[in-house]
Amino acid sequence: MSTRKHPFLGVRGKMELKKKSSKLELLGFFLLNMFVVSMARKTIPSVNWVVKETKYTRLCSSKKILTVNGLFPGPTLYLRKGGRLIVNVHNHGNYNVTIHWHGAKQPRNPWSDGPNYVTQCPIKPGANFSYEIILSREEGTLWWHAHSDWSRATVHGPIIVYPKIGATYPFPKPHAEVPIVLASWFKGDVMEILQSALADGGEPNKSDAFTINGQPGDLYNCSKHGTFKVLVHYGKRYLLRVINSVMNEEMFFAIAQHNLTVVGMDGEYIKPIETDYIMITPGQTMDILLTANKLPSHYYMAGRAYAGVVYDNTTTTAIVKYIGNYTAPSTPSFPSNLPNYTDIDAATNFTNRIRALATKDYPVNVPRKVDTRLYITISLGSVPCVNDSCDGPNGSRIAASLNNMSFVDPGVDLLQAYYKKISGIYETNFPSVPLYFFNFTSDDLPDNVYTPLKATKVKVLEFNSSVEIVFQGINIGAENHPLHLHGHSFYVVGYGFGNFDNKTDPKGYNLVDPPLLNTVGVPTNGWAAIRFRANNPGFNTKGRVDYRDGRLDKESGKSERSVVHALSLGQTLELGNEYGIYREEWSHQINNYTAAPTLLEPLLINFSDLKKLAYDSIWHKSRGGVSRSFE
Repeated sequence: MSTRKHPFLGVRGKMELKKKSSKLELLGFFLLNMFVVSMARKTIPSVNWVVKETKYTRLCSSKKILTVNGLFPGPTLYLRKGGRLIVNVHNHGNYNVTIHWHGAKQPRNPWSDGPNYVTQCPIKPGANFSYEIILSREEGTLWWHAHSDWSRATVHGPIIVYPKIGATYPFPKPHAEVPIVLASWFKGDVMEILQSALADGGEPNKSDAFTINGQPGDLYNCSKHGTFKVLVHYGKRYLLRVINSVMNEEMFFAIAQHNLTVVGMDGEYIKPIETDYIMITPGQTMDILLTANKLPSHYYMAGRAYAGVVYDNTTTTAIVKYIGNYTAPSTPSFPSNLPNYTDIDAATNFTNRIRALATKDYPVNVPRKVDTRLYITISLGSVPCVNDSCDGPNGSRIAASLNNMSFVDPGVDLLQAYYKKISGIYETNFPSVPLYFFNFTSDDLPDNVYTPLKATKVKVLEFNSSVEIVFQGINIGAENHPLHLHGHSFYVVGYGFGNFDNKTDPKGYNLVDPPLLNTVGVPTNGWAAIRFRANNPGFNTKGRVDYRDGRLDKESGKSERSVVHALSLGQTLELGNEYGIYREEWSHQINNYTAAPTLLEPLLINFSDLKKLAYDSIWHKSRGGVSRSFE
């Protein structure tokens, strides 16, 4: 068939035809993108979780604990670097709950981060919520945990992130891998213990045991039968993925007569550390190679606390059991090299050896120029009670603080308040330096520094700015303070004991191969300096310093806590500290959500509409229309 030019189609007609053609091309591009987006959304894998009470027996007694799918520890998630996963959480328990994906950066996806009253309202009993996990550069071991009250004690589990298909580990390939989850066990109901402490204003009870993969081990009453065992073949290499999910304590960990090679921390690789023990802070993870090269027998792996103000002084064990024909010992060999509770030299010597891998494939990009500097003190003070009727010091109520500010839970979660421009929820004047300067580590401190101010304050940072924070411990309830950054990792460029000196201490910073972590322990009566780039807007850059400045990680409820948060799409906000209020009346809309928009979707809209997309369209109902996550 031949084509003929239209005899009456002039210049104007040709222009109209060209416009129509362009519109058709744009429509085709739009439909193609929608098809790609639709296909991408359909291929995102998903899992279903049910949060429920489950009966467990430990230490000679039984009780119901909050679990995911009836498991303690909870189910393990497996992803590859850069992967995505939908987790549908159904709350069949008796308490509000949220889930945090500890160490997952979640680029442009703050709504799935999990801290209640910050990025979302909690999931009420009977309700459900779908989280999307979006990974970027993370590789190695992460973990997930409840981010509400003390639910984290039993609601937690590993996240294993493998290299991309075709890629390999930067260390010898292991024969097999074993998650090792360190946790706390309380004989009483953890929520009742928490509520009692909050009502009285004093320290909560310490745990009754530590556990390895849910079992206390041979050294506790009524526990020998369930002791966790790792079966190994002589000459084989094993990858231990160690997670410290303990509520309160830093932990020493060792295996009798065996050396360990630490090759990764917090989802990043490090220069291999040959050692016979580790010290791991609550919230941290470590990837450790174990070579089964000893005389076939039974060997204890053991964990005990590195001492805090109030700590569990018991020891948890599991057994490394060689496979083969030999006469088993009556009692496994115990690690004589496991440091004692107060061995500060052992803790310091191990921490000093942690360095980034710093290779071509795993480069270090520590900010050399700093745009914003923050100097933040961490303390465990107290607030007065009527007639000195509380159980804290001198009849007061314990209250954690940052720069003498104790954060108050807002009436609306902060991310919602920011995007909806709801005024009066928070103030933007969290101080960049302490309100008072004095000898922070002295045994004789001024009276006016013990009582923090209660407020909901944030610190505004420019998007993509480089930030340095020096966290300074104060000799008030002196202990090591774990700090965790949501949505980011940070370079630990320096730390030390005593008061930070801003003239001399920066000269000793490690800017060559500092470790890239998401959780760091600030030494007792010491300091830690971190650097990061505020390039993941919408996130809470959160210091885990709750009730006891982070050790208990109660993240919400009637808690005394301190936090550092970041919010927004174009800038980063940082929060101060908290004296929170548990709100049973908080409602969470019951919705059936499907996946969040894929990373391709912004191609279909104007860049100026991204902020609106981040709030209005981040979660789609499964049956038509668009529904906001938080009403």
